Amino acid sequence: MGEVTISTTPIANAAASSSKEGRAYAEAGVDIDAGNALVDAIKPMAKATARIGADAGLGGFGALFDLKAAGFKDPILVSTTDGVGTKLKVAIDANKHDTVGIDLVAMCVNDLIVQGAEPLLFLDYFATGKLDVAAASEVIKGIAEGCKQAGCALVGGETAEMPGMYGKGDYDLAGFAVGAVERDRVLPRQDIVAGDIVLGLASSGVHSNGFSLVRKLVAQEKLSYDQPAPFDPAQKLSAALLTPTRIYVRAMLQAIKADAVKAMAHITGGGLLENIPRVLPKGIGVRLDAKSWQAPPVFRWMAQAGNIDAHEMARTFNCGIGMAIIVSPDKVEQATQILTGAGEKVYRIGIVEHRPSGEQVILDNTDKVWPC
Repeated sequence: MGEVTISTTPIANAAASSSKEGRAYAEAGVDIDAGNALVDAIKPMAKATARIGADAGLGGFGALFDLKAAGFKDPILVSTTDGVGTKLKVAIDANKHDTVGIDLVAMCVNDLIVQGAEPLLFLDYFATGKLDVAAASEVIKGIAEGCKQAGCALVGGETAEMPGMYGKGDYDLAGFAVGAVERDRVLPRQDIVAGDIVLGLASSGVHSNGFSLVRKLVAQEKLSYDQPAPFDPAQKLSAALLTPTRIYVRAMLQAIKADAVKAMAHITGGGLLENIPRVLPKGIGVRLDAKSWQAPPVFRWMAQAGNIDAHEMARTFNCGIGMAIIVSPDKVEQATQILTGAGEKVYRIGIVEHRPSGEQVILDNTDKVWPC
């Protein structure tokens, strides 16, 4: 046996722990008792994420959700999966594990909301060479916090302890989210036209994409995660880079319910240039003005330290915009008020144009924002 998966069903693990197989596993480097301890630590965290339709209880072979109890009449289910990427290496190297779980949830639920779906359920997969219960508990504490921010229930997951597969202290994460949207409210809408307005919601920083490049720049500049961030001396570099991905779900659900949104694009890998076109109809593009929003200082630092040109920045990072939203001109004020009232920083960043050929995203004035 090359691995063990520690599920949320502790009875099976307890039985194995008392058997010869359990002792053999321990000799092979797998600690089933540690797995059981983690399950016990997880239970109150999961319970705290309970919502209507799911009680977030652990211990069964699967999770049930009552769509009718949650108020849905003719729902379409939407599912997503994602990870945190090499941002995990920053958390591991800095020995700071309490926020990457928020990132994991954010990467999944922000993808759900762009289709108009309300996140309902979340499951996680945690894989490591040797289980560190304290570190894993911190990770899952973050996952539970992310679920609370998104309004979805943490209903289960798997912890895989696989000696020989990972280096000492290393781990990997994957997340899985399920949401629902009424059939007649699925986004993006098909009535996006030239003259519609593009709004942008401020990001909290780098979020969870492009960290292979971020880590390369940290090494190139001979920086330590314990020292002050060169772009924000008030905090350590590790804390600044590990600022969790912002979760836009609650604010966007309010705007969607008010019928103020035509489409949304979650700005992840591929940046502004490659994510916005995913929600645009054929023959339609957008023109954005980089001067219309204030990017966090980390992006200017990366552009300068890495001599990264504007085009590469805009197709790698969110550059300060975590969610792009397309609204009709008569809905701009309403959408802005709703989103601002929900705690988001909203910018008017561009306009929808006819674009029968060529690039679907034109980004103006980058030379004034990201000097290299």
